[in-house]
Amino acid sequence: MDKRQIIKLLGVSGFVLTIPQPITLFAQNNNNMDKKEFEVIIIGGSYAGLSAAMALGRSLRRTLVIDAGKPCNRQTPHSHNFLTQDGSTPKEISEIAKSQVAKYDSIEFYDGLAVSGKRNNIGFEVTTSKGDVFTAKKLVLATGVKDLMPDIKGFSECWGITVVHCPYCHGYEIRNKKTAIIATGERAFHLASLVNNLTQEITIITSGSKDFEVKQLEKLKQHDIQIIEKEISAIEHHNGQMEKIVFKDGSSEHFESAYASIPFEQNSNIPQELGCKITENGHIEVNFMQKTSEDGIFACGDNSTMMRSVSMAVSSGTITGVMVNHELSQENF
Repeated sequence: MDKRQIIKLLGVSGFVLTIPQPITLFAQNNNNMDKKEFEVIIIGGSYAGLSAAMALGRSLRRTLVIDAGKPCNRQTPHSHNFLTQDGSTPKEISEIAKSQVAKYDSIEFYDGLAVSGKRNNIGFEVTTSKGDVFTAKKLVLATGVKDLMPDIKGFSECWGITVVHCPYCHGYEIRNKKTAIIATGERAFHLASLVNNLTQEITIITSGSKDFEVKQLEKLKQHDIQIIEKEISAIEHHNGQMEKIVFKDGSSEHFESAYASIPFEQNSNIPQELGCKITENGHIEVNFMQKTSEDGIFACGDNSTMMRSVSMAVSSGTITGVMVNHELSQENF
Protein backbone atom coordinates (compact mmCIF):
# COMPACT_ATOMS: atom_id res chain seq x y z
CA MET A 1 0.00 0.00 0.00
CA ASP A 2 1.57 3.30 -1.08
CA LYS A 3 0.93 6.83 0.23
CA ARG A 4 -1.67 7.63 -2.42
CA GLN A 5 -3.66 4.57 -1.38
CA ILE A 6 -3.41 5.65 2.25
CA ILE A 7 -4.70 9.12 1.38
CA LYS A 8 -7.57 7.58 -0.59
CA LEU A 9 -8.29 5.31 2.37
CA LEU A 10 -8.44 8.24 4.75
CA GLY A 11 -10.51 10.34 2.38
CA VAL A 12 -8.49 13.43 3.26
CA SER A 13 -5.31 15.09 2.08
CA GLY A 14 -3.83 15.51 5.53
CA PHE A 15 -4.51 15.75 9.25
CA VAL A 16 -5.59 18.85 11.11
CA LEU A 17 -5.65 18.83 14.89
CA THR A 18 -7.22 21.72 16.77
CA ILE A 19 -7.24 21.89 20.54
CA PRO A 20 -9.32 24.55 22.29
CA GLN A 21 -8.36 25.91 25.65
CA PRO A 22 -9.37 23.66 28.55
CA ILE A 23 -12.59 24.24 30.44
CA THR A 24 -12.59 21.22 32.74
CA LEU A 25 -10.04 18.59 33.61
CA PHE A 26 -10.52 14.90 32.85
CA ALA A 27 -11.84 12.44 35.38
CA GLN A 28 -9.40 9.71 36.36
CA ASN A 29 -10.46 6.20 35.44
CA ASN A 30 -10.44 3.56 38.16
CA ASN A 31 -7.38 1.34 38.00
CA ASN A 32 -9.36 -1.58 39.45
CA MET A 33 -11.08 -2.24 36.16
CA ASP A 34 -13.17 -5.38 35.74
CA LYS A 35 -12.73 -5.27 31.97
CA LYS A 36 -9.45 -6.87 30.96
CA GLU A 37 -9.92 -7.42 27.21
CA PHE A 38 -9.63 -4.64 24.64
CA GLU A 39 -9.28 -4.25 20.92
CA VAL A 40 -6.21 -2.04 21.35
CA ILE A 41 -3.73 -1.39 24.14
CA ILE A 42 -1.64 1.78 23.95
CA ILE A 43 1.44 1.76 26.15
CA GLY A 44 2.28 5.42 26.83
CA GLY A 45 -0.22 8.20 27.34
CA SER A 46 1.68 11.28 26.28
CA TYR A 47 1.18 13.18 22.99
CA ALA A 48 1.61 10.30 20.54
CA GLY A 49 -0.34 7.81 22.65
CA LEU A 50 -3.22 10.21 23.29
CA SER A 51 -3.35 11.19 19.61
CA ALA A 52 -3.63 7.52 18.63
CA ALA A 53 -6.28 7.04 21.32
CA MET A 54 -8.37 9.91 19.96
CA ALA A 55 -8.44 8.43 16.46
CA LEU A 56 -9.41 5.05 17.90
CA GLY A 57 -12.02 6.53 20.23
CA ARG A 58 -13.66 8.30 17.32
CA SER A 59 -13.85 4.90 15.60
CA LEU A 60 -15.49 3.33 18.68
CA ARG A 61 -12.56 1.00 19.32
CA ARG A 62 -12.32 -0.40 22.85
CA THR A 63 -8.92 0.96 23.81
CA LEU A 64 -6.82 0.97 26.98
CA VAL A 65 -4.15 3.61 27.53
CA ILE A 66 -1.51 2.57 30.08
CA ASP A 67 0.64 5.46 31.30
CA ALA A 68 3.04 5.99 34.21
CA GLY A 69 2.83 9.80 33.98
CA LYS A 70 6.55 10.54 33.46
CA PRO A 71 7.05 12.13 30.02
CA CYS A 72 10.63 12.92 29.05
CA ASN A 73 9.89 16.64 28.60
CA ARG A 74 8.35 17.15 32.05
CA GLN A 75 11.18 19.55 33.02
CA THR A 76 10.76 21.71 29.90
CA PRO A 77 9.04 24.99 30.88
CA HIS A 78 7.27 25.63 27.57
CA SER A 79 6.47 23.81 24.34
CA HIS A 80 6.77 25.51 20.95
CA ASN A 81 6.18 25.02 17.24
CA PHE A 82 2.76 23.46 17.81
CA LEU A 83 -0.12 25.44 16.32
CA THR A 84 -2.80 26.50 18.86
CA GLN A 85 -0.53 25.63 21.81
CA ASP A 86 2.67 27.60 21.19
CA GLY A 87 4.13 28.57 24.58
CA SER A 88 1.96 26.24 26.65
CA THR A 89 3.62 23.98 29.19
CA PRO A 90 3.92 20.29 28.32
CA LYS A 91 1.61 19.48 31.23
CA GLU A 92 -1.07 21.88 30.01
CA ILE A 93 -1.07 20.31 26.56
CA SER A 94 -1.27 16.80 28.04
CA GLU A 95 -4.16 17.74 30.30
CA ILE A 96 -6.13 19.26 27.44
CA ALA A 97 -5.45 16.24 25.27
CA LYS A 98 -6.41 13.73 27.95
CA SER A 99 -9.59 15.59 28.84
CA GLN A 100 -10.67 15.47 25.20
CA VAL A 101 -9.74 11.82 24.67
CA ALA A 102 -11.58 10.86 27.88
CA LYS A 103 -14.86 12.07 26.34
CA TYR A 104 -14.88 9.04 24.05
CA ASP A 105 -16.61 6.24 25.93
CA SER A 106 -14.60 3.41 24.39
CA ILE A 107 -11.33 4.74 25.84
CA GLU A 108 -10.10 3.60 29.27
CA PHE A 109 -7.07 4.85 31.21
CA TYR A 110 -4.80 2.93 33.54
CA ASP A 111 -2.36 4.83 35.76
CA GLY A 112 0.68 2.62 36.05
CA LEU A 113 3.73 1.14 34.38
CA ALA A 114 3.57 -1.59 31.76
CA VAL A 115 6.52 -3.91 32.49
CA SER A 116 6.12 -6.80 30.06
CA GLY A 117 4.32 -7.86 26.94
CA LYS A 118 3.85 -11.11 25.04
CA ARG A 119 1.72 -12.67 22.34
CA ASN A 120 -1.26 -14.84 23.22
CA ASN A 121 -4.14 -16.49 21.38
CA ILE A 122 -6.05 -13.18 21.24
CA GLY A 123 -3.17 -11.02 20.14
CA PHE A 124 -1.17 -9.54 23.00
CA GLU A 125 -0.97 -9.66 26.77
CA VAL A 126 0.44 -6.74 28.78
CA THR A 127 1.35 -6.93 32.47
CA THR A 128 1.77 -3.90 34.73
CA SER A 129 4.03 -3.36 37.73
CA LYS A 130 0.95 -3.83 39.95
CA GLY A 131 0.39 -7.31 38.52
CA ASP A 132 -2.66 -6.43 36.41
CA VAL A 133 -2.88 -8.21 33.07
CA PHE A 134 -4.70 -6.89 30.00
CA THR A 135 -5.17 -8.36 26.54
CA ALA A 136 -5.83 -6.82 23.13
CA LYS A 137 -5.81 -7.66 19.42
CA LYS A 138 -3.45 -4.79 18.57
CA LEU A 139 -0.65 -3.09 20.45
CA VAL A 140 0.58 0.51 20.13
CA LEU A 141 3.97 1.39 21.60
CA ALA A 142 4.09 5.08 22.50
CA THR A 143 6.72 4.45 25.14
CA GLY A 144 9.14 7.29 24.35
CA VAL A 145 12.87 7.36 24.98
CA LYS A 146 15.14 8.07 27.93
CA ASP A 147 17.91 10.66 27.56
CA LEU A 148 21.23 9.53 29.02
CA MET A 149 22.74 12.44 30.88
CA PRO A 150 26.52 12.95 30.76
CA ASP A 151 28.58 12.97 33.95
CA ILE A 152 28.57 16.76 34.12
CA LYS A 153 27.43 18.45 37.32
CA GLY A 154 24.42 20.70 36.64
CA PHE A 155 23.71 19.29 33.18
CA SER A 156 20.51 17.43 34.04
CA GLU A 157 19.15 20.39 36.02
CA CYS A 158 19.52 22.60 32.92
CA TRP A 159 18.28 20.01 30.42
CA GLY A 160 15.22 21.23 28.52
CA ILE A 161 15.56 24.71 30.02
CA THR A 162 18.81 26.33 28.89
CA VAL A 163 20.57 23.19 27.68
CA VAL A 164 18.42 21.99 24.80
CA HIS A 165 18.48 19.53 21.90
CA CYS A 166 16.51 21.29 19.17
CA PRO A 167 16.65 24.81 17.69
CA TYR A 168 13.13 24.43 16.29
CA CYS A 169 11.70 23.67 19.73
CA HIS A 170 13.74 26.15 21.76
CA GLY A 171 15.97 28.25 19.51
CA TYR A 172 13.73 31.32 19.41
CA GLU A 173 13.64 31.52 23.20
CA ILE A 174 17.45 31.50 23.50
CA ARG A 175 18.10 33.73 20.48
CA ASN A 176 20.80 36.41 20.71
CA LYS A 177 22.37 34.69 23.74
CA LYS A 178 25.94 33.55 24.12
CA THR A 179 25.52 29.93 23.12
CA ALA A 180 27.61 26.78 23.35
CA ILE A 181 27.21 23.72 21.16
CA ILE A 182 28.26 20.65 23.16
CA ALA A 183 29.00 18.22 20.36
CA THR A 184 31.62 17.40 17.78
CA GLY A 185 31.99 16.45 14.13
CA GLU A 186 29.03 16.43 11.77
CA ARG A 187 26.46 16.92 14.54
CA ALA A 188 28.18 20.05 15.86
CA PHE A 189 28.63 21.44 12.34
CA HIS A 190 24.95 20.84 11.51
CA LEU A 191 23.76 22.53 14.70
CA ALA A 192 26.07 25.50 14.07
CA SER A 193 24.54 26.00 10.61
CA LEU A 194 21.01 26.01 12.09
CA VAL A 195 21.81 28.23 15.05
CA ASN A 196 23.91 30.75 13.13
CA ASN A 197 20.90 32.93 12.26
CA LEU A 198 19.63 32.86 15.87
CA THR A 199 22.75 34.18 17.57
CA GLN A 200 26.09 35.59 16.54
CA GLU A 201 27.87 34.28 19.65
CA ILE A 202 28.47 30.57 19.06
CA THR A 203 31.20 28.39 20.50
CA ILE A 204 31.55 24.66 19.85
CA ILE A 205 32.80 22.62 22.80
CA THR A 206 34.14 19.27 21.59
CA SER A 207 35.39 17.80 24.89
CA GLY A 208 38.72 16.74 23.47
CA SER A 209 38.14 15.76 19.84
CA LYS A 210 37.24 18.13 17.01
CA ASP A 211 36.60 15.50 14.31
CA PHE A 212 35.89 18.12 11.64
CA GLU A 213 36.77 18.06 7.96
CA VAL A 214 39.01 20.81 6.61
CA LYS A 215 36.13 22.43 4.70
CA GLN A 216 33.99 22.41 7.83
CA LEU A 217 36.73 24.12 9.83
CA GLU A 218 37.05 26.77 7.13
CA LYS A 219 33.29 27.39 7.17
CA LEU A 220 33.23 27.68 10.98
CA LYS A 221 36.12 30.16 10.86
CA GLN A 222 34.31 32.13 8.16
CA HIS A 223 31.37 32.59 10.54
CA ASP A 224 33.62 33.38 13.51
CA ILE A 225 32.50 30.25 15.38
CA GLN A 226 35.08 29.36 18.00
CA ILE A 227 36.07 25.82 19.02
CA ILE A 228 37.03 24.79 22.56
CA GLU A 229 38.47 21.27 22.88
CA LYS A 230 38.55 21.13 26.69
CA GLU A 231 36.37 18.71 28.65
CA ILE A 232 33.47 20.04 30.73
CA SER A 233 33.28 19.28 34.45
CA ALA A 234 30.24 21.34 35.47
CA ILE A 235 27.56 23.79 34.41
CA GLU A 236 26.90 26.52 36.92
CA HIS A 237 23.28 27.64 36.92
CA HIS A 238 20.44 29.09 38.94
CA ASN A 239 17.25 27.01 38.77
CA GLY A 240 18.26 25.67 35.37
CA GLN A 241 19.32 29.05 33.98
CA MET A 242 22.89 28.58 32.77
CA GLU A 243 25.51 31.03 34.00
CA LYS A 244 28.85 29.48 33.06
CA ILE A 245 30.57 26.31 31.89
CA VAL A 246 33.44 25.05 34.02
CA PHE A 247 36.18 22.94 32.43
CA LYS A 248 38.23 20.14 33.92
CA ASP A 249 41.39 22.26 33.83
CA GLY A 250 39.73 24.66 36.28
CA SER A 251 38.98 27.41 33.77
CA SER A 252 35.47 28.60 33.03
CA GLU A 253 33.58 30.67 30.50
CA HIS A 254 30.29 32.53 30.61
CA PHE A 255 27.45 31.05 28.56
CA GLU A 256 23.72 31.68 28.72
CA SER A 257 22.54 28.61 26.81
CA ALA A 258 23.76 25.47 25.06
CA TYR A 259 22.70 22.89 22.52
CA ALA A 260 23.75 19.36 23.34
CA SER A 261 23.65 16.11 21.44
CA ILE A 262 23.41 13.28 23.97
CA PRO A 263 22.66 9.56 23.63
CA PHE A 264 19.33 7.95 24.49
CA GLU A 265 17.81 4.53 24.99
CA GLN A 266 14.34 3.08 24.62
CA ASN A 267 12.25 3.95 27.67
CA SER A 268 10.75 0.45 27.77
CA ASN A 269 12.15 -3.01 27.09
CA ILE A 270 8.78 -4.22 25.80
CA PRO A 271 9.55 -3.45 22.11
CA GLN A 272 12.65 -5.68 22.20
CA GLU A 273 10.81 -8.25 24.31
CA LEU A 274 8.23 -8.57 21.53
CA GLY A 275 10.88 -8.81 18.81
CA CYS A 276 10.52 -5.36 17.24
CA LYS A 277 13.49 -4.39 15.11
CA ILE A 278 15.59 -1.48 16.37
CA THR A 279 17.44 0.80 13.94
CA GLU A 280 21.16 1.58 14.10
CA ASN A 281 20.23 4.91 15.73
CA GLY A 282 18.28 3.14 18.48
CA HIS A 283 14.71 3.82 17.31
CA ILE A 284 11.96 1.27 16.80
CA GLU A 285 11.86 0.51 13.08
CA VAL A 286 8.52 1.52 11.52
CA ASN A 287 7.19 2.06 8.00
CA PHE A 288 5.22 5.10 6.86
CA MET A 289 2.07 3.56 8.38
CA GLN A 290 3.85 3.37 11.80
CA LYS A 291 3.86 -0.45 11.66
CA THR A 292 6.78 -2.19 13.33
CA SER A 293 8.50 -5.33 12.07
CA GLU A 294 6.06 -7.41 14.14
CA ASP A 295 2.48 -8.02 12.94
CA GLY A 296 -0.12 -6.25 15.02
CA ILE A 297 2.35 -3.90 16.71
CA PHE A 298 2.59 -0.19 15.89
CA ALA A 299 4.90 2.47 17.32
CA CYS A 300 4.67 6.26 17.39
CA GLY A 301 6.32 9.27 18.98
CA ASP A 302 9.93 9.71 20.10
CA ASN A 303 10.63 5.97 20.28
CA SER A 304 10.46 5.63 16.48
CA THR A 305 11.79 8.90 15.03
CA MET A 306 14.61 11.38 15.46
CA MET A 307 12.11 14.25 14.97
CA ARG A 308 11.39 14.91 18.62
CA SER A 309 8.65 17.46 19.08
CA VAL A 310 5.07 17.59 20.33
CA SER A 311 3.67 18.28 16.87
CA MET A 312 5.55 15.38 15.31
CA ALA A 313 4.41 13.05 18.09
CA VAL A 314 0.79 14.08 17.59
CA SER A 315 1.06 13.53 13.83
CA SER A 316 2.56 10.06 14.17
CA GLY A 317 -0.03 9.15 16.78
CA THR A 318 -2.90 10.13 14.51
CA ILE A 319 -1.49 8.06 11.66
CA THR A 320 -1.07 5.14 14.05
CA GLY A 321 -4.63 5.30 15.35
CA VAL A 322 -6.03 5.48 11.83
CA MET A 323 -3.96 2.56 10.59
CA VAL A 324 -4.76 0.38 13.60
CA ASN A 325 -8.46 1.03 13.03
CA HIS A 326 -8.03 0.23 9.33
CA GLU A 327 -6.38 -3.09 10.15
CA LEU A 328 -9.13 -4.02 12.60
CA SER A 329 -11.80 -2.98 10.11
CA GLN A 330 -10.35 -5.15 7.35
CA GLU A 331 -10.05 -8.13 9.68
CA ASN A 332 -13.64 -7.79 10.91
CA PHE A 333 -15.41 -6.85 7.66
